[in-house]
Amino acid sequence: MTNSDIVQKLWNLCDVLRDDGINYSDYVTELVLLLFIKMEYEQVQNNDSFSHKLPEGARWPDLSGKSGSELLDYYRQMLLDLGTNKDRVIAAIYADAQTRLKEPHHLEHLIKSLDGIDWFSAREDGLGDLYEGLLEKNANETKSGAGQYFTPRPLIDSIIKCIKPQPGETIQDPAAGTAGFLIAADTYIKNNADSQGKPYEKARTFQRNQAFIGVELVPGTRRLALMNTMLHGMEGEKDGVVRLGNALGEVGANLPKVDLILSNPPFGTAKGGGGPTRTDLPYKTSNKQLSFLQHIYLGLKPGGRAAVVLPDNALFEGGVGTEVRRDLLDKCNLHTLLRLPTGIFYAHGVKTNVLFFQKGSQANPRQETDCTKRVWVYDMRSNMPNFGKRSPFNAEHLSPFELAYGEDANGNSTRSENVGGIGDQSRFRVFTRDQIRDRSDSLDLSWLKDSNSLNVDELPSPEALASEAMAELTDALRELEQLMNALGAKDEAEAQKHILADVLGLTVAQEIMDE
Repeated sequence: MTNSDIVQKLWNLCDVLRDDGINYSDYVTELVLLLFIKMEYEQVQNNDSFSHKLPEGARWPDLSGKSGSELLDYYRQMLLDLGTNKDRVIAAIYADAQTRLKEPHHLEHLIKSLDGIDWFSAREDGLGDLYEGLLEKNANETKSGAGQYFTPRPLIDSIIKCIKPQPGETIQDPAAGTAGFLIAADTYIKNNADSQGKPYEKARTFQRNQAFIGVELVPGTRRLALMNTMLHGMEGEKDGVVRLGNALGEVGANLPKVDLILSNPPFGTAKGGGGPTRTDLPYKTSNKQLSFLQHIYLGLKPGGRAAVVLPDNALFEGGVGTEVRRDLLDKCNLHTLLRLPTGIFYAHGVKTNVLFFQKGSQANPRQETDCTKRVWVYDMRSNMPNFGKRSPFNAEHLSPFELAYGEDANGNSTRSENVGGIGDQSRFRVFTRDQIRDRSDSLDLSWLKDSNSLNVDELPSPEALASEAMAELTDALRELEQLMNALGAKDEAEAQKHILADVLGLTVAQEIMDE
């Protein structure tokens, strides 16, 4: 049985939750509270126990041996006790946790179903990967909350291949979500351990406990991230790998400078909590992406590198946006920009990009001005398929970009413009700093004509479009009047016509004459 088969089995258990009146959006939270207890037990059976262990009385056998009301009452109390555990990570995972299950037989069914899964196969493939597969399934199915901005795994893996995390590096994600970037970086380092030899062995403890730092604003999402990192063998320090807080607030201001930052900050302007409150960011703005971008390039050590996902507006917004981009181009070598296709994020219509940059210049990591000399732009958006559930975005779509990017993590490989076409038809082009300056430091750089887009010159005039819209509205109103008359609501139709006449500044006589 493959992990994808097990993920589907787990997702099918949501039918049990639905029968108990649990909302669709709460499926994963309810399921993982129980699932994590089971997975911790399976890890112990595999002699791969956590440093942050579940206490006696809160382990899987304590549940599987009970039934009926006794079971449900015991589980409710177990969640309360775990939320006040002395271990800060366990307490954070189960903070304010409570089951919404009301029927004991539904809990019994869930426990028996989890016991019936082929956990040997799951352990072979990795329980962490199984858990992450469930999170991705949730993001695909619900398309709401954090799921609408869930970073597709193929994109994460491609970014990791390009930027090549190394043993001994400190790696941060200031908008960690469910910790996808941090886990992918950890996996990459582990998979390349054979070529690292003894130096990696010495760094193993550091990597497990200190290498990764995440920040997540939403407690429920942080809960998922802590479970995810622990199941992947990433322990972190006392508070775990992912800290609770706002990277654009005091928590972010106190983070240490790091070697590598990987992030997909939340889209949109600051509304309510989570907005920028820091005083150390030089350019004040309510645009969260521009604030996160400042945090990222200012939070790198000299020579440190970053890959960050940003929406289009962060690339061309004027005013403060121009100042932030100019500061980035001064303090960092922005060597590569990847224009992503639409449809790969679950927030409909979001157009995004990945910026790859290194702190300082190639010659001097401590340089603070004029660090960017040229920017290579790969257009993966124009003339691409419409990605979605029926046509998923996968690794093969990113392979040409990875080849063009080259083996050097800092974009220093020999590059050619003629990728996927010749001259203006190439998907890969280089822009000098002067060319970008001539565009008012906009990074919204495109040149390919998209066959799916409309040619503005071929559009009808605004007057023609307005006239056509008015005609369609008039026809629709006539049809509505006929329908109301047929339904015996002629008086109501007449009253509405008088109201419409008043709104349009028509007299009833004019209206009748027009008819």
